[in-house]
Amino acid sequence: MANTRSTNGATEKRTSPKAPKGGAQDDDDRDGKDETVTDDRPSPMDVLRQARAQLAELTGMTAESVSSFAQTADGWSLEVEVLELERVPDTMSLMASYEVELDPQGQLTGYRRVRRYERGRADTHRPGGR
Repeated sequence: MANTRSTNGATEKRTSPKAPKGGAQDDDDRDGKDETVTDDRPSPMDVLRQARAQLAELTGMTAESVSSFAQTADGWSLEVEVLELERVPDTMSLMASYEVELDPQGQLTGYRRVRRYERGRADTHRPGGR
């Protein structure tokens, strides 16, 4: 029995071992049909783009960058840096980090602001610069 799987535009064809001669075979093998396995999950880059766009649409603020990104058991978890208040000079603009949760298909399921800071200041209170 052969399986075809599409991953990021590439198609991979896998063949499972056939039953020994005289043994039982799947109906698909007897009919000469291939079983197709589809993967509906978006690529990580698609998830990043969707997360930034969805957060910007919900908050009305510009998502400038993604500072952390991880796949979880429930989908995806990101930390997105957002421009909350533009000031002059730019180093005085107020930024915020939002924790964003997405389902496995990349649809936003929740978000919350986890910190707020001036663009020109380093955050010395959090390990790893987060």
